[in-house]
Amino acid sequence: MTQPARVLAPVLTPTSARSAMERIAAQLGRAVQGKPTQVQDVVTCLVAGGHLLLEDVPGVGKTTLAEALARACALSFARIQFTADLLPADILGAQVFHAPTATFTFRPGPLFRQLVLADELNRAPPRTQSALLEAMAQGQVSMDGNTLPLPAPFTVVATQNPVDFSGTYPLPDSQLDRFLMRLSLGPPAPDVEARLLSTRGAHAPLDAVEAVSGPEEVSALRAHAAGLRLDDAVAEYVVRLAVATREHGDIERGASTRAVLALGAAARARATWEARDFVTPGDVRALLVPCWAHRVLLRSAVQGVSARDEAAHLLEEIARKVPAPR
Repeated sequence: MTQPARVLAPVLTPTSARSAMERIAAQLGRAVQGKPTQVQDVVTCLVAGGHLLLEDVPGVGKTTLAEALARACALSFARIQFTADLLPADILGAQVFHAPTATFTFRPGPLFRQLVLADELNRAPPRTQSALLEAMAQGQVSMDGNTLPLPAPFTVVATQNPVDFSGTYPLPDSQLDRFLMRLSLGPPAPDVEARLLSTRGAHAPLDAVEAVSGPEEVSALRAHAAGLRLDDAVAEYVVRLAVATREHGDIERGASTRAVLALGAAARARATWEARDFVTPGDVRALLVPCWAHRVLLRSAVQGVSARDEAAHLLEEIARKVPAPR
């Protein structure tokens, strides 16, 4: 499949990079109101070049947030509704026989978009979930002996219902590890919910979202964030946090090397919010739970939201005990 020629991304300054992220966040705030912290984390994840897992009960705005992100950044978009009967070919695409020429032609599936919403990912069995693994790790798909690149910038935003909901399959560890961050939206504040009740009938939330960025600028933001300085002392701090998770008595499996690299990438993206050209221990600490809570395996058999909360509690405990560089 022929890929379109890539446009060179513009070079950003710290100030222009922060401005671009603020523009995107402002548009997301129009669609999902009353969640400024989560909106900032979503933009951080996008700029870090990672994939995002939104885990919460239905009806709190997970899907709306993903669609708003695609619209604000003018990214090509596809929504895949994961169900128990969904097949890998429904995601990746398939070879289709063309009778007049007696040849097979590859028809790309919805995965070949810049932003893919994997809605209710854990309602599909593991075999179907695994269709995303190579795409999320390497930005490509291997089929019939051919390797097909996905359009850049490529991002997966997945939503997940709590595992105690009927008809859900727990995501395998290999799948969870592909997500840079896991976030939960939760219900809005009562005053925000009341305002939604009085205004939602007149306008759909996505109607207020405008395209304020584009694929080239998103790529430029990623390149800018990746080039920020992470001093040796901060790098050692991240590693000491990881070692502490591996040695903790209540954690069966601690943070992996991939988790360490993920936290470093997220911290660089967060530093962009402050128009800095370097990462601080505060950037690392702020994103420790979103980046690692879904990657550590607890010794207890607890599952679902309670496991997420317990993992967050243990990581916060570790962050308090491991001294940060000054």
